[in-house]
Amino acid sequence: MEVLKNKKTLQDFIERQKEMGKKIGFAPTMGALHNGHLSLYKKAKEENDLVISSIFVNPTQFNNAEDLEKYPRDINRDILILKNSDLVDAVYIPEVVDIYPEKAESLHYDFDGLENEMEGKSRPGHFDGVGTVVEELFRQVKPDNAYFGEKDFQQLAIIKKMVEKKKLPVKIHGVSIYRAENGLALSSRNQRLHENRREASKIIYETLKKVNDWFRVITIPEIKERVKDIFESQQGMQLEYFLIADEDSLKETDFFYKDRNFRAFIVVVVDGVRLIDNMHLD
Repeated sequence: MEVLKNKKTLQDFIERQKEMGKKIGFAPTMGALHNGHLSLYKKAKEENDLVISSIFVNPTQFNNAEDLEKYPRDINRDILILKNSDLVDAVYIPEVVDIYPEKAESLHYDFDGLENEMEGKSRPGHFDGVGTVVEELFRQVKPDNAYFGEKDFQQLAIIKKMVEKKKLPVKIHGVSIYRAENGLALSSRNQRLHENRREASKIIYETLKKVNDWFRVITIPEIKERVKDIFESQQGMQLEYFLIADEDSLKETDFFYKDRNFRAFIVVVVDGVRLIDNMHLD
C-alpha cells in the first residue's frame, strides 16, 4: 500500500493509474478508523481496479474548536489498519495546505435545503465544510466511484446533491451501516465510551427496530412520544432529537404517505458522547 503525503505525490500516482486505465474507488475519512470504514473499502474493492483512502481531519466542518482539538488522531494506527486490511492500494494523507492552499475557509453551497434539516439546524456552516473538502478531494483523486456510510445519511444526501449540481464525474454509493454485535452503529466516537456504556447504548438500535414495527401501525406523534419515554428512563442518556423524515427531501413528517420512502433519525448523548443513528422504515 502506498502512502501519499502531499498533493504532488498523489497527482503523480493518479496520473499513472489513469494512464493504465484503472477504475478508481475512493472513500475519504477523518481517521480513527474502524470496521465501518473497512466495509466501505470492501465494497470499493469489489467494484473497482484500485482503492484509495484518504485521512484528513477537516477543520472547516467543526463548529467548535474544542471538538476539533479532541478529535481522535493516530495516523500510524490508521495506516496499519489499512495495510492489514488488504483492501486499500493507496492512502492520501494531505496537509491542510494541500486542501486549502491559502486559507482554511469553506466555500458556500446551495444543497436545495438539505443542509437546513436535522444536523444543519444546530451546526451552521458544517455542510459547507463537508462540501468543500469532498469536492476538493474528488478533484484531486479523480475517482470513478466514491463510497460513504449510511450512518451519516444526511451527509451522504448532501454529497450526492453536490455531485449532481457541480456535474462531477463520480458515482456516489451509500453503504449500509456497520454495526457492532449488539447493534450499536460503529463510530469513532464510540471509543470515548466505557465498555459497559457501549453495551447500554444498544438501546438506540433496539428503539429504531421498535419504531420500524410501529411505523404505519400507530401515528408518528405517538411513536415520538414512545421514543421520548424510552430515553427518559435511561440514566446518563439524553435524547437530543428523534424524527421521521422523507428520505429524498430530509424534511420531517408527522404523517406517512404510501408513495414515499421514510427514515427514522435519532441522536442520543451518552455520558457526553453524541451518538447518531438512522433506519429505513419498511
